Amino acid sequence: MSGYLKSICSDSSEIDEESLPVKDVGPILQWCIRSFDGNKNCITLSTKSGEFNLIKPSPEYTPLMNNMYERIWLTKVVVDYIQEYFYLYPNYKDLLKILRGHTIPYLDNKKITEEMLHKHAQFVCDQVASLKPKKDVEPWITLPCMRELVKLIGNKFDKTESCTKISYKKVDKKATKATTTPLVQKTFESLFTDQLDKTNGKRISKSKRCGVCEACQLPDCGRCKTCRAMPKFGGNGLTKNACVKRLCPNLTVKQKISANYSKHIAADRKRQRILDVIQFIEPKRRKFSNKNIKWIGEPIQVDATKVYYERVKVDGREFTVGEFVTVETAQPNVPSLVARVTYMWKDVRLNNKEYFHGQIFIRASETVLGEVGNAREVFLGDRCYHGLPISSILRKAYVEKRETPKNWFKFGGKEVDEESIEDDGKTYFYQKYYEMFTARFEDLPDDPECPNVYRKYRFCPSCERTMRRQIKAIPQVFGEIAGKPEIVNGIIRTKWTYVKWRDNDYKKGCGVFLRPGTFKFKNCSISPDKSIGQKKYKMQYKSKWQKKYKRQNKSKGNKNLKMKKIKVDEEMYPEYYRKSDNYLRGSNINTRKPFCVGYIDAVTAAGYGPLVPPHKIYLRVNMLYRPENTTSKFPHQEDLNVVYWSDKIIEIPFLAVVGLCNLVYVDNIPQQDKIHEWSEKDPSRVYFRRSFDEVSGRFRNVPQHALDIGRKNGGKGKGKGKGKSSRTVEQSDAESQDVKVRPLMTLDLFAGCGGLSDGLHRSGLAECKWAVENWEAAAHAYSLNNENCTVFVEDCNKLLEAVLAGDTHTARGLRLPRQGEVELLCGGPPCQGFSGMNRFNSREYSNFKNSLVVSFLSFCDYYRPKYVILENVRNFVTYKKGMVLKLTMRALLDMGYQCRFGVLQAGNYGVPQTRRRVFVLAAAPGLRLPHFPEPTHAFSLHAASRLTTTIDGKLFWNGLMWDFSAPRRTCTIRDAMSDLPQIDNGANELEIEYASPPKSYFQRTVRSGNDGAKLRDHICKNAAPLIQARIVRIPMTPGSDWRDLPNITVTLSDGTKSQVLQYRYDDKKHGRSSSGAMRGVCACAAGRACSRADKQENTLIPWCLPHTANRHSNWAGLYGRLEWEGYFSTTVTDPEPMGKQGRVLHPDQHRVVSVRECARSQGFRDTFLFAGSVQDKHRQIGNAVPPPLAVALGLEIMKAFCHSMTETQPRP
Repeated sequence: MSGYLKSICSDSSEIDEESLPVKDVGPILQWCIRSFDGNKNCITLSTKSGEFNLIKPSPEYTPLMNNMYERIWLTKVVVDYIQEYFYLYPNYKDLLKILRGHTIPYLDNKKITEEMLHKHAQFVCDQVASLKPKKDVEPWITLPCMRELVKLIGNKFDKTESCTKISYKKVDKKATKATTTPLVQKTFESLFTDQLDKTNGKRISKSKRCGVCEACQLPDCGRCKTCRAMPKFGGNGLTKNACVKRLCPNLTVKQKISANYSKHIAADRKRQRILDVIQFIEPKRRKFSNKNIKWIGEPIQVDATKVYYERVKVDGREFTVGEFVTVETAQPNVPSLVARVTYMWKDVRLNNKEYFHGQIFIRASETVLGEVGNAREVFLGDRCYHGLPISSILRKAYVEKRETPKNWFKFGGKEVDEESIEDDGKTYFYQKYYEMFTARFEDLPDDPECPNVYRKYRFCPSCERTMRRQIKAIPQVFGEIAGKPEIVNGIIRTKWTYVKWRDNDYKKGCGVFLRPGTFKFKNCSISPDKSIGQKKYKMQYKSKWQKKYKRQNKSKGNKNLKMKKIKVDEEMYPEYYRKSDNYLRGSNINTRKPFCVGYIDAVTAAGYGPLVPPHKIYLRVNMLYRPENTTSKFPHQEDLNVVYWSDKIIEIPFLAVVGLCNLVYVDNIPQQDKIHEWSEKDPSRVYFRRSFDEVSGRFRNVPQHALDIGRKNGGKGKGKGKGKSSRTVEQSDAESQDVKVRPLMTLDLFAGCGGLSDGLHRSGLAECKWAVENWEAAAHAYSLNNENCTVFVEDCNKLLEAVLAGDTHTARGLRLPRQGEVELLCGGPPCQGFSGMNRFNSREYSNFKNSLVVSFLSFCDYYRPKYVILENVRNFVTYKKGMVLKLTMRALLDMGYQCRFGVLQAGNYGVPQTRRRVFVLAAAPGLRLPHFPEPTHAFSLHAASRLTTTIDGKLFWNGLMWDFSAPRRTCTIRDAMSDLPQIDNGANELEIEYASPPKSYFQRTVRSGNDGAKLRDHICKNAAPLIQARIVRIPMTPGSDWRDLPNITVTLSDGTKSQVLQYRYDDKKHGRSSSGAMRGVCACAAGRACSRADKQENTLIPWCLPHTANRHSNWAGLYGRLEWEGYFSTTVTDPEPMGKQGRVLHPDQHRVVSVRECARSQGFRDTFLFAGSVQDKHRQIGNAVPPPLAVALGLEIMKAFCHSMTETQPRP
């Protein structure tokens, strides 16, 4: 293609001085239609060097382009309809009905007609015929609607030759197919049929259900005749047909279906899954039964009301305690329960009714796996039913407990045995434990011993584990201290040695984190009624203990606060009115304060005896002050984990406690010159160096009796119980010291510039030995920051292909890692295909991007590392109704791994940015599966919400307990970059001097500590004259964006003048301004069709924004300024004021954020190097995992690994 090339930021489609003539750009890889600049849909041509939007044709090409738009838009509607509804076999009338409901936006919403279809029928047929449906599905050109269209254009239709008549030139996109191991290929072959390299030479069975289409993902209805004959619904199992609701359209060997098949499928598309919210399934409890039940043998135990037996005969079939059975459920559409009989009895009070206690096993379909799971696999889940009628037993089941072989890692990359996965209603196996609400698959736990030998006859291991977990979650007092009890407010208070809660001991000498608002402060740098950055907005909340704790997330601070609207000249600022219904984005006005910090002086309780209710347990604590709670002039410049000692003691309910705090006097910290490193190793570490007197408002030296706090060997006069307390507070430290663990040798796939591996290395978990990155600029950056790492700059699929072939070195002579060397595998496969912003994520090239997840899992299967970390965008969880996530979890389970997933917010871990990402963690058998790290920093409640996920109607959460606050206050933009020097638009000096010494804890951690070090990469993009003129006129007040632009003409830096935006139409939605002025810039505002003649260019207020603002939330945030006391929106790969994340303007400078500022928003240290152009560096930063988040993740995995080292491991 040839023409004139313009910047994507340009507002003019005319040929001007900025236009660059180009010739023979290509080859063209693919084309698509997408929305651009909020204005219109345009044709996008993809080439190897980039993507090009066709803006305006020359006069000679205009008729041709109009005809082209008719063809491609018509084809798009047809293809989209066929792709989604091909299994309904639509006819020609169905197709026409769909087409008549569409218009062509580019051609003034011209309606699509039947005549237009006939005009372009040959082109449409060519495109449909060139598409490749999934394997074993008939070509879409053979559908009834396409048959009729082919006849109408006068061509003879031959089913066997239709696809071969059309010559379709394919262009090599350089997108290699995913190299897979047999196990991974077996799991994903139905989803990525055309993207996988058939390494094992096998094809999908033509008579096998695909398992991934919408019909396959529906559960069996349990109501049709076929379902009622299935063994799991209590049938005889004589039929092998599928449920009538689940007839897979991808089967080649079709079952005979009724004429109303399409009706059933269409109805299923409108209804949700039958088991949407069924988390607990009730068994059927019959009042009357005609079954012949007879006890066998003598009773094993008799008590006052029950007689216990070991065996029973039901209708001639014998059942014994410890055997497995299937149990009929109360819901007819729910499969039978698989249960183990733990004990059974007859109740003499109920006319000798026969009952048993059943330990329920969870079917794979009831887990996050859904219908992707093996139909014969069940999971232990500590679910029990007591008092199940023996008459509800359907049949005996044979459930095998499978142990993971000790040499499981030697099976990496090997062929897998095919086994039947059809549910026969009686044969099952289990090998993992499943936690229902967190979707956590773990190794089977050891059965606990019965604590009472006298009740072994009615002991259930699952019930015992559940009871022990519940006991741990209930605070209990121990060790009553003898002495005269005190009377407080007329209530007797007894003293106790300690409180045990969640495996931790809380006693005198312990530091504790308390819920925000526990303390009432008088002297404050920031009012206690205000959150961080809330200097204009006040949020008050009460702290009544009876009501507060159950409503932490429902406090008034959790509401979105509206901006205060001021009066402006509507003629000068015609778009300001749109701000009335929007919120202050990126602000911390609803961010909760961090935990309060206390030092336990005594444990008391209201009443006698050890069984004290939790709400009657109290702590007397020394009240410690954070810098913002004192009279300090610069509280934000102090460390986030520093507090001030106080001798003021108050009594608080134990319900205010959220966790232990490692409180230390500053002189007791080892390595005084590395306090920041000491602080970062454990977020619970808090230190103090001075005391604060609230009455006088003065700072004083720490009193003598507090100088020993945090000393390892204890202190004089503090011996009573302190040894045990210190062990409890520093338990994580002791474990890391007792167990010497070297960093794990790591392979980083899709490494980018190395944000994830950098954080894992800083946590002490990883030593990156190998990295794979196909983009040369990012690979170069990775090499600069990891000198001892071997970086493979090539396609990961080609690399794995060489490894599977037995190669030891690459073509460039680099040694490949061998099996057994990789101990940690981490990486984030490209996410563009999963992104919800990519409208064309179902196309072939996007499917290739998605299939790189399969490549990642194939590396995992071959190397079988000890731990696996997979990171991706949040949409990875919901993409194709969670199908990719389900198959990922299933593949890991088939390898033998323990695994889980969860969504984390990066802002909760010390970066001034909202960034939600999903992580999949896996641990080798025998190792402890880590939990996700608890938040280390408070963050905006609005931004930190939606960390739960819903898959198939089931709600899952990440298991975090601190979802309302954290040990440290939030990190603001001021904390991150207030020390950076001022620069101008387009600054390009790679190294400059810092503007000032570090002013915050964040800056002290990211700067090198070398006073002579220079600042690198504080450079920014050069904005075009019109864009720069807009940026200059965006106010510097919080919440400012394009709606604050004046509608005036200005002289641009290139000497030209901008135009005034003309409002020529009434706005049906907003009416007229207070002065009676119109508010519409296009006829569509008045309800009429858009007209190309209405478009205005070179205006200070971009015409495209008010044109489409009514249907795009007023484009809030575009050309938006950051707020010093707020946080960044998600850092993207290209900061553009008109981009999806348009809030990229510096708080008080007239430019977009620089490369270093974006790096600070991600938590990169200033010593971290990036490579390439400004655009390359922005892309490297935007694609990276924030290192502080990776540090928190690494610390949690290290903690789990240290625990595992103290236990017996199956792998040497």
